[in-house]
Amino acid sequence: MRGGGGRVHRSYSVVVFVVLASLDNVVIGLTPPLYGRIGDGLGVGRGAIAGVISMTYLVSAVASVIWAYSGDRTDRKRLLMSGTLVWAAGTAGTALSADFVMFVIAQLTAAAGLGAVSSVGFSVVTDLITPRRRGLVMAFFGLAQGIGSLSGTLLGGLLGNADWRRPFAVLTVAGLVATVAYLFTYDIRRGESEPELAEAADYDYRISRRDLPRILGNRSNVWLVAQGFTAQIAFGSLVWLPVLFTERARHQGYDDSTAVVVGTIFTTLFQLGGALSIIGGVLGDRLQRRNPRGRALVAAVGVLGALPFYGILFYVPMKIDVPNGGSSGQVVGAVLASVVSEPTVALSLLTAFTALAFTSANSPNWFALIGDVNLPEHRGTVYSIGNLVNSLGRAGGNALIGVAAKALSGAFPPPLNYAAGLALFQLFFVPTGVMYWLASRTAPHDIKAVHDTLLERANQDQDQESAEGTARAPA
Repeated sequence: MRGGGGRVHRSYSVVVFVVLASLDNVVIGLTPPLYGRIGDGLGVGRGAIAGVISMTYLVSAVASVIWAYSGDRTDRKRLLMSGTLVWAAGTAGTALSADFVMFVIAQLTAAAGLGAVSSVGFSVVTDLITPRRRGLVMAFFGLAQGIGSLSGTLLGGLLGNADWRRPFAVLTVAGLVATVAYLFTYDIRRGESEPELAEAADYDYRISRRDLPRILGNRSNVWLVAQGFTAQIAFGSLVWLPVLFTERARHQGYDDSTAVVVGTIFTTLFQLGGALSIIGGVLGDRLQRRNPRGRALVAAVGVLGALPFYGILFYVPMKIDVPNGGSSGQVVGAVLASVVSEPTVALSLLTAFTALAFTSANSPNWFALIGDVNLPEHRGTVYSIGNLVNSLGRAGGNALIGVAAKALSGAFPPPLNYAAGLALFQLFFVPTGVMYWLASRTAPHDIKAVHDTLLERANQDQDQESAEGTARAPA
């Protein structure tokens, strides 16, 4: 049942969906800092836990296609609430896992529910926002995901330092609160923010299997989906940033507990540059108004421009000065103080901010482009297909960086082997930039095709309403 729809109600709905986009990434980012502790607690190696996390990426991505196709046909709010309850059940099961098998089942359950939040939520947000501001709002949508990943890393490394089960229990409660928040969101109709449909009473078009050839034949979709594979191999490798900085701390003589906290805090600080995705979204919006190639060109420049800065980040020497064996609060305070007092830390932070400022242009412009070149009833499904390909790349990057680091350890002792592996994996941004450039050439045609189709449908609806009004008029 639709209700409200005023500015406050719509703003509340946007906030809820953005926060939920953050929460599902908290779940994703929670486990990597705890690989060792979870493995010790369940009696398995770190590699086994990393393998499970790679599996969750794939399960979430496959599930998102199913959720999204259903969302493009049925009630999206109901699906979002159901998906949130499923991932909350999975995190609860993780916290209660008595053995490795139960842990695997619980993680895969949570992953299945997360597929709904990402894909169906994206479809709803694109319908809430006009194309002129789509990049900006999608920057917040993507930023929320980045904040979620950072929060997951921070929550896992700090709250889970003494007890790895605790952060999963906390997240279960957050999932239940989110489900209640969904109840009060605005039930927006498909295509409501499209200018061509401003006068339309309703938009009854739904995806069907007959639409799949059109979706797959859309040249911009091909490039936008394909670039995600190579991009996410690079991004997926960055999941091992906490490992790199933890190994640096160990190399400088710190015990395991202190090293884990150091690695977590440094990773969190370095990834704060993702907040600059807002700039990428705004630039994409402005350039898109002048040139229909704009968003794709901004994304291409972003991913290619980041390469040299990532190389510097991984290799720049960094002096770590924290109390060995101190409490988490003492270690955190020392790390934050070193940003001002230690030049090597300040240089690393500046380099990380610059690298992430460039790559963060990717996310909002990709989201916005998926909305621009696809009809409203196709967007969730196309996003989920892209998310599936992204997850294949991310899982590959996450898994292969560990293999690469081990293979490189013969020539480069830790932590240099992790630095070399991470630098090597960033080269996957090169084909990503090329594919964005190709998308910039096809996007103008596909955007116009969406505009023409929506305008035609709106005119048909108006003609039908006029004919029905004439038929009802008295003779």
